[in-house]
Amino acid sequence: MSEEPKEKPAEGETEFSHQVSVKAARKLKAQRHVTQTVWSGLGMMGMVGWSVAVPTLLGAAIGLWLDRHYPGGRSWTVALLVAGLAIGCFIAWHWVAKEGREIREQEENNHE
Repeated sequence: MSEEPKEKPAEGETEFSHQVSVKAARKLKAQRHVTQTVWSGLGMMGMVGWSVAVPTLLGAAIGLWLDRHYPGGRSWTVALLVAGLAIGCFIAWHWVAKEGREIREQEENNHE
């Protein structure tokens, strides 16, 4: 399961110390990647939340205005709230799919 290092040890460096330095560098890179992943995950949750909440609330607000100014047998509030929710879910799905593609591309580039 041990990988052969791609680079040869520098002059004056033993094979063991070279392997240790390669593994240490890999570990530091992985730790930085986890930190970036955590922050990007939190940012994504915020983006998904706002992309659903804003159209939903906007639809409800427009619906309330329509119900107040044009009363009738239909509830514009409920209809536009549902429409805003559907639009928000579509926007959130779009963002999550886009981020997923970017993450896969980064992983493929890192493995090359």
